[in-house]
Amino acid sequence: KMAALASSLIRQKREVKEAQTNRPISTKRKACTRSNKSLCQKQILILISKVRLCGGRRGRLEKRPEPQLKGIVSRLYCRHGFYLQLQPDGTIDGTKDEASSFSLFNLIPVGLRIVAIQGTKTGFYIGMNSEGYLYTSEQFTPECKFKESVFENYYVTYSSILYRQRESGRSWYIGINRDGQVMKGNRVKKTKGAAHFLPKLIEVAMYREPSLHDVAEQSPPRKTAKTSNSPVLQNGRKDLPKKEML
Repeated sequence: KMAALASSLIRQKREVKEAQTNRPISTKRKACTRSNKSLCQKQILILISKVRLCGGRRGRLEKRPEPQLKGIVSRLYCRHGFYLQLQPDGTIDGTKDEASSFSLFNLIPVGLRIVAIQGTKTGFYIGMNSEGYLYTSEQFTPECKFKESVFENYYVTYSSILYRQRESGRSWYIGINRDGQVMKGNRVKKTKGAAHFLPKLIEVAMYREPSLHDVAEQSPPRKTAKTSNSPVLQNGRKDLPKKEML
């Protein structure tokens, strides 16, 4: 009897094993329980929130303002006794009126010892063209860049970055003559009082770097009258109409 019972148990175990091996394996995944689904959803929500947070930080970084430049608001006092001024119509000349609001300039650093000279009231930049004439420009161009150099007795000179004498290499300077008129840059010598300016600090200010435009976009006509679409003047003087010139 014991032997028959043992053989019966062995046969039953063998049949169970064969049934398990012959049973097809299901490729379908088991559905998550409600508790598992909520856990999956929570993980997905956390991941999405992290992605949004990173994207928001990147957006904030891109919207930050550009690095600002530390410049000064100043009056430029010429050694000949005049303050450089830029009037609303674009005229550049000298004035003895120390309180003139048109003699205030933003001196904006745009390079190593290179500045842009901008009228605080008008917003116009001072430029020098290839013939040495000073003019005013609404846009900042390479002709509006001036090298700032300290001369003797703490006077400062401002010379064009682009233009100079071809043969000698002498720089062209901003200058005011004894009559208070601005001069052609190629006729101003750095050793003369016309080129010597004493910046009188009004305040320190922060500026954004001016957008640089090509000279061809704003450079004035060399010997023509002021154009109607841009406030450009040759050497600080209004060109006379043809009838008056005759």
